[in-house]
Amino acid sequence: MDLFTNLMQGFEVAITPVNILFLIIGAFVGMVVGIFPGFGPSAGIAILLPMTFTLEPTTAIIMLAGIYYGSMYGGTITSILINTPGESATVASTLDGYPLAKAGRAGPALVMQAVASFVGGTIGVILICSLAPFFSEVAISFGPAEYFMLMVMGLLTLTIMTGDNKRNGIVSALLGLAIATVGVDVVSGMQRYTFGSAELINGIDFIPVAIGLFGLGELFHCVYTGLHKGKASEPIKFSYRGGHFWPNLKDYIECKFTFIRSSVLGFVIGVLPGAGATIASLMSYSVEKKMSKTPEKFGKGAMPGLVGPEAANNAASAGAMIPLLTLGIPGSGSTAVLLGAFLMWGLQPGPLLMENNPDFTWGLITSMYLGNVVLLLVNIVAIPLFVKIMRVPYKMLVPVILILCVIGTYSLHGSIVETWILLFAGIVGFFMKQYGYSPAALVLALVLGPLAENSLRQALISSGGSFSVFVVRPVSLSLLIVILLVIIVPMILSFRKKRAGGSTLNKGGDDKNVTS
Repeated sequence: MDLFTNLMQGFEVAITPVNILFLIIGAFVGMVVGIFPGFGPSAGIAILLPMTFTLEPTTAIIMLAGIYYGSMYGGTITSILINTPGESATVASTLDGYPLAKAGRAGPALVMQAVASFVGGTIGVILICSLAPFFSEVAISFGPAEYFMLMVMGLLTLTIMTGDNKRNGIVSALLGLAIATVGVDVVSGMQRYTFGSAELINGIDFIPVAIGLFGLGELFHCVYTGLHKGKASEPIKFSYRGGHFWPNLKDYIECKFTFIRSSVLGFVIGVLPGAGATIASLMSYSVEKKMSKTPEKFGKGAMPGLVGPEAANNAASAGAMIPLLTLGIPGSGSTAVLLGAFLMWGLQPGPLLMENNPDFTWGLITSMYLGNVVLLLVNIVAIPLFVKIMRVPYKMLVPVILILCVIGTYSLHGSIVETWILLFAGIVGFFMKQYGYSPAALVLALVLGPLAENSLRQALISSGGSFSVFVVRPVSLSLLIVILLVIIVPMILSFRKKRAGGSTLNKGGDDKNVTS
């Protein structure tokens, strides 16, 4: 009954003319952002965040969340039509999406990916409604010690987010933590690394840094690689006319279990901080291929090979909202930027968010369901428009994106210092992308750093300076054990892998000697 009441309360908030309008704007912008390769949801949210300052907090977050999950839809259009994923989460969709388009089934592929995205997103929202209150109730007993351990776990996910190169991820995180120390020490009141600048007393705002790293950094890298010199790709043509645009009954029957299976799998993976939609889509593709009666068709135009990753990555984007809303732990660059937006509006994600701001929380959750309905309709009806957008030369977008970044940053506080920070962050973002470092890890550390420091200070003050507070409390001790396992287990596996590799080499050398 409480769940039903909460949902009704959420729909009352979400179904207002203003919120619906900005939900549609966010979803549409998200699809456009997803279409352009490289500019994923992180860049879209960061660039457009300053433009939401005049909106109500609920309206602003609904719009930004629409950009977040809307980009999952848009990124697949290019995957199917021109074999170019809009972002990493839609890479798996190219494996069977493009072969379907080449076989003359671009229409059915686009419709099926829209339906799969809708099913995945809807199941994700249903599971959020069911599980978020439980997570919130469990976390409501957390104190400063538990919060600090949660922040450390959030920072540990950086090593997962940065792939195989853990060293680059750690360096990126340390850089973000260093930037987070600029400002005033909350305990002593002393200035730290402000260099006499009055504008740095409040610290370095995450918005110029996020816009610089994701927006300008990506822009500089695209110009450096010569993307602005090339012509827009010519996508495969298709038409609404005739009976070849819509999927047939066989397509739906073939994917009847794929919809549910991939959605649940994607949601579970999305809840795990650091896993993300990319891993969810790739795992879903692997699962569908193993469970298929005709695995030889995968990679040649199998509809389940497209439906599985699409349902999974949209469900994962919904699942990632659970740790963000209930624990205040973002698991990706996109949710890290969203966390910063929450804090900017004075909303502290965590166990008290649902209790203190039920209108906002349930309004956001129900808006995600409405957003999936909007995206399903837009994704089918507006396909010809998005095809035309894909033909816009990149060199025409460069000045527009640059102007948006500068205006958005300057409008934040009217500070020229923050504009210089934007430019510097853009240069840093370019080199990070060029040399394999993680802008997402830096932003995540920048957002979590102050929260972790405050929780650590509070925990030590309450215990009289004793670190035993982290082991005498059962929940804190459990989190500490999980953290140690996260650190130690990969080291053991890596050591065993190297040892096995060395044994193989030695055996090969011995065989060679025997042959000689």
